[in-house]
Amino acid sequence: MLVHARRPSPALSLSPALALLLCFAALPACDDGGRDTAGDSGDGINVGDSGDSGDDNMVPEPGDDGDPGEPGDDGAIDEPTETLDQIFAAASKEFDVPVEILKAISLVETQWQMVDGAAEFDGQEPGYGVMALRGYWLEEGSARAGVTLEEAKTDALANVRSAASLLSALADQEGLNDRTNIAGWAPIVAIMSGIEDIDAQASYIHDEVYTALAAGYAIENASLSPVVALPDFQFPPKPSASPNYAAAVWRPSPNFSSRPGGSIGEPAMVIIHTCEGSYSGCWSWLANGASGVSAHYVVNNTGSEISQLVDESKKAWHIAAKYKCSLNNSLDCWRDGYSNNNFTIGIEHAGYANQNSWDSGLIQASAKLVCDITKDQGIPRDKYHIVGHGQLQPYNRVDPGPNWPWTQYLNLVKSYCGEGQAPDPDPQPDPDPQPDPDPDPPNNGDLSIIIDSNNAKNGADAEIIVSGNWNAANSTPGYYNTGYWWQNTDSRSDAARFRFHLDQAATLKVEGWWTAGTNRSDAAPFVMFNAGGTKLGTKYANQQINGKQWVDLGTYNFTAGWNEVDLSIWAAAGSVVIADAVRVRTP
Repeated sequence: MLVHARRPSPALSLSPALALLLCFAALPACDDGGRDTAGDSGDGINVGDSGDSGDDNMVPEPGDDGDPGEPGDDGAIDEPTETLDQIFAAASKEFDVPVEILKAISLVETQWQMVDGAAEFDGQEPGYGVMALRGYWLEEGSARAGVTLEEAKTDALANVRSAASLLSALADQEGLNDRTNIAGWAPIVAIMSGIEDIDAQASYIHDEVYTALAAGYAIENASLSPVVALPDFQFPPKPSASPNYAAAVWRPSPNFSSRPGGSIGEPAMVIIHTCEGSYSGCWSWLANGASGVSAHYVVNNTGSEISQLVDESKKAWHIAAKYKCSLNNSLDCWRDGYSNNNFTIGIEHAGYANQNSWDSGLIQASAKLVCDITKDQGIPRDKYHIVGHGQLQPYNRVDPGPNWPWTQYLNLVKSYCGEGQAPDPDPQPDPDPQPDPDPDPPNNGDLSIIIDSNNAKNGADAEIIVSGNWNAANSTPGYYNTGYWWQNTDSRSDAARFRFHLDQAATLKVEGWWTAGTNRSDAAPFVMFNAGGTKLGTKYANQQINGKQWVDLGTYNFTAGWNEVDLSIWAAAGSVVIADAVRVRTP
């Protein structure tokens, strides 16, 4: 949410904050954004607050009961509020906004994290809370919800209620009569996005919000069941191919200049930024000639898309600071006094310096991009040549923030570039493997469905769905059929989804199969859902033991349709979870 695309109606009157945001559209009358421009001397002028890099306002970690939330919650909210599911449901019920719309917007904007935003682009209003409300929307929403500005910034319920009140008012303003029509909310979501460019609005709607709706999502205290709806909004144009990086799309920005001649103009470093906002809002503002700022690349919040805006051979205007070697281990002090833009390549990432975790897809996609850049430009792959924005501009920037996984990130960059071996993801198998037992005992006519990690082995009534963050393996013996999937544990959602179809409701025993090893989680969370998306229970399995056999995960009442057993990665860090096979059968 960077720039408002249109003025709200008189019912949603302008505030000074909105006037400041709308000022962007009138540049150059407004401030030039504080980064290098074609007509400057390269000095860079930047003013603004330093930003708070702490995470005191983050949504609390789940409680000891391990409950990841109730997708079927009826909107009642207990005191004190315990889950995001309850918060979204309560706001949805109060303001007659579909809960799916609230969840999808929040997922795209903040990945359901409470953020205390900073300014990445001078004059940008910081975003707050799980809905990333900022500027006018924050003021107007808090007033409509009857909460203070501070409450709307720091309290999750007040923040979501403020956003829901705005969406409801905008729905009235735009004449949306059928509030249950998910597709019909697209124009309302586009207005709320604050994105000015109509093509970027279309990208935000189709490629972000409604893609999130169709994919679904879950964390320990909330879930979004997949909702497929074709938004009532124009489709975005297909971008062309990137000139420098095959995995990126080309969305050229006019905000660049030639690099100076000689050594000072040769790309020598990569700077990591955070957008302090959504992906489409970020690249569209950087590609706006009125903004006076740019970057070479922008990575979306899951790593599924990267936009290139400026050719690597050109100077993008992404950092408003001169180089000081004292900030970078006294490296290359001959560069002191020169604009960092002269010799750097800038990568923006959708998200916030204040957020408490990063999607592994974003980290992996960004690391692959940096590997490619460093290969092409001959840049060393170390912490002095791949640096954060805040390191070189510490007086008013902190991005990418304290929770950017620098060690993992740099190791990934090196691994993708073939520097050394990546850590063995699947070490220490069962030291004394036994002959595999018969995996399929006779079922005596009772119902039995096996969902394998290899969909080629599944029938029409079973499938597994995993993201690109899961890794295929067969290095530990005792797996079911052809192999298994593994992923590192982390405090986020990216479940392996074992799905099975029932023609009618049934009470079934759930059993899991995995290969055991000492690096496995001793509390791998298996979460059971019925076809309506209601969570039936969670079983924490110790995957360090009981490998190469069916292990009882409990008995549950499933319904007609597609049910799920999700293996979450939300467990104590430092281990892996194994998604091999799940069986459901008559007890």
